[in-house]
Parts: sequence; structure tokens; C-alpha cells
Amino acid sequence: MEDKKYVNITKVYTKRGDKGETDLLGGSVARKDSLKVESYGCVDEASSFIGVARYYCKNKVIKERLKEIQNKLLVLGGFLASDAKGKEIMKDQIKEDDIKLLEEYIDEYNQKLPPLTHFILPGDDEVAAHFHVARTVVRRAERRIVSLTSQEPDLNPLIQKYVNRLSDLMFVLARYSEEVENKKWKSSNLNI
Repeated sequence: MEDKKYVNITKVYTKRGDKGETDLLGGSVARKDSLKVESYGCVDEASSFIGVARYYCKNKVIKERLKEIQNKLLVLGGFLASDAKGKEIMKDQIKEDDIKLLEEYIDEYNQKLPPLTHFILPGDDEVAAHFHVARTVVRRAERRIVSLTSQEPDLNPLIQKYVNRLSDLMFVLARYSEEVENKKWKSSNLNI
């Protein structure tokens, strides 16, 4: 895979933030309280919380998949953080195949779970709790992106769709972590 460089940061502070402004990819400036900045900020938060879940998750396959998702969120966030010129610079995009992959993951883990017959109160399993936090932050990002589409009607609709599926995956992984992985891990430790 070719190493793509979208940013070249040599200095962390620009002092523009002191005035409540930030640079967009492409050269424009946006207010830090704008819906655009709020949208990609929520995506960044979601990726960070997914990273926490990835850190605590014991399943190597899930860890790798979460890392792939975090990389895809960098692409998604890059588009949200771009002006028209910046969007032309971006080489990667969210595609229908990315959404289908999330759906495959959802189906794969969901079929290993019993039917859901009650509401879930997060907190009985550490890893599941991290997935639930990630789920709620992804949902917040989705709400901000939905609002942003009223200001930017040309925004790729697959971005909103991807984030919607991602929150579904976080929910399924929370259940899977608690109901399958946690029990598997506890039973293997009892045999030591």
C-alpha cells in the first residue's frame, strides 16, 4: 500500500485557534464552533474511543478490524475537514464496499449472539462498556453529520451511511464482547 501524505505538520500551533479559528484542508479557515468542525471533531472523538476499545479488546481479529475502521475514519474526517479544494486533494474516499464490509462484520458477530430480549445497561464488562461509549460518540458524530448535510448538500451521502453502520457495529461488538468473548476469557482463566 502506497504511503499517502495528506498533511505535513512541522509546527503544532498556529495561534489561529486563539481567535477561535482553524484551517481546513484546502486552505480555507473555519470557526471552531462551526458545524463542520464539530462534525469532524466528533469523528475524531469516535476514533479515539474506538482506539480505547481496541486497546482493551482481547480478540486479535477484532483489534485488526477496529484499526482498519480507525484508518477509514481518518479518510472520512479528512473529507469533513476539507473545503472544496481540499476534497479534490483527497485520494481515498468512503465507498459502498466500505459500508458492505461493516455490514458483513455486523452479521458475522450478530449471528453468534442470542436474540436481544431486553434493554442493555452498559457496565457489566469493561471492554463492552468501551464499545458502548464508542457507539454513543459515533451516534453523536452521525447527528452532527446529518445537520451538516443541510449546509453542505453535496456532502458524500456514503459518509453518513458509513457512520450509521459503524454505530450498529459498535453495539453488536459490545454485546459480543460481553456475551461471548468475556465468557470465553473467564473460562480459559479458570483452567489455569
